[in-house]
Amino acid sequence: MSNLTAFRDMIAWSEIGPPLLSMSDNGYNVCVGSTPQRPILFVSYAEHPRRHDIATNSDAAGRYQFMGRYWLAYKAQLHLPDFGPVSQDTWCDQLIRECHAMDDVIAGRLESAIAKCSSRWASLPGNSYGQHMNKVSDLAAAYVKAGGVLA
Repeated sequence: MSNLTAFRDMIAWSEIGPPLLSMSDNGYNVCVGSTPQRPILFVSYAEHPRRHDIATNSDAAGRYQFMGRYWLAYKAQLHLPDFGPVSQDTWCDQLIRECHAMDDVIAGRLESAIAKCSSRWASLPGNSYGQHMNKVSDLAAAYVKAGGVLA
């Protein structure tokens, strides 16, 4: 398993959590507002579901909790055929590149990669979204468990 795959797995672990990952399609069909007690799963990968959750004022969806307002732009830019798992992974990789973190991810410089990507994922420490942020030590454990190798 590559460090990139492990980093993606860590993001999903951070954004969705192990219980929802295990009771869904590995997180690819999870809507924001889901809990293990009340999972909210979408059934079609044709498009981003754009289901608005009032409690969080968000329509984030998928394994990496992408916002619906960005879907059409990334769909066009990356020539994504749908909102399926391969498309979500491709979009995730693009966000990592936009954060200038891909070299860090590949090299296993986890803390640097997390810091660079925190502007894209609210659950990563170092942003001002005002949501729950996971500790770097917990993220590192999830990353290593997913097969990532630290530099």
